[in-house]
Amino acid sequence: MAVPANATTPEKAWYYIFRVLCALIFLFLIGPILVIIPLSFNAEPYFTFTDAMLSFDAAGYSLRWYEDFFTSDEWLRSIRNSFIVAIFATILATVLGTIAALGLSSRFMPYRSLVMAILISPMIVPLIISAAAMFFFYSKIELAQTFVGVILAHTALGIPFVVITVTATLTGFDHTLTRASASLGANPTRTFFRVILPLVTPGVISGALFAFITSFDEVVVVLFLAGPEQKTIPIQMWSGIREQISPTILAVATLLVLLSITLLTLVELLRRRSERLRGMTPG
Repeated sequence: MAVPANATTPEKAWYYIFRVLCALIFLFLIGPILVIIPLSFNAEPYFTFTDAMLSFDAAGYSLRWYEDFFTSDEWLRSIRNSFIVAIFATILATVLGTIAALGLSSRFMPYRSLVMAILISPMIVPLIISAAAMFFFYSKIELAQTFVGVILAHTALGIPFVVITVTATLTGFDHTLTRASASLGANPTRTFFRVILPLVTPGVISGALFAFITSFDEVVVVLFLAGPEQKTIPIQMWSGIREQISPTILAVATLLVLLSITLLTLVELLRRRSERLRGMTPG
């Protein structure tokens, strides 16, 4: 967007200052990533740029740390655990969050604000408090250090994202469509799958992606609840930093960054599709 032709001198100055500030903030946020990615190709076992790398010598770059990641049983076990936990937690969070959002969208829902506050509380309560509470509770019911316990914990963390995205999608939803479906003889189940779900699918998928990212990158709850058999990628990286510093961690971090960028791109595409379905212009 160009500067308006009738803009005053202060407005023009603020136009350029604002963009410079945004660029500096953006650089501050992505700076560590810009350092990690090239270092993951370092041929030497160092966390610094070697002379060969700085001179762009091909001998200074290598895929050895990516090879170490894909050939290590420990790393492969952790990534398998991460996907198992994230997939099942995402499925549960998506189903429960969508049902809750549909209930909250009804004008007949009593105590709607209170229920909404309870559902999104995992996003507000400090994660260390939630993790400690889950640990004491799960220890009493023998779910600590089990995959079921970790999956349920991540489900609780992912539900708020699904509730928020689906609720936002349902904003302005024309409930006469459901009444029209019922008047044509469709039962509630058929109405949901043929009328409601197609309209809220972008919000459901967006919430599921956020729930997946939250579970895949989560470390605090897993530190409290997981045992050696439930070690995930973030925990493996945490252990590697404390016990055995290896540039393999940089390779894993680069792969996680690429995964996050891919998923967030999908979220943005779904947001634009949702706006088109609702007759809005993507902004």
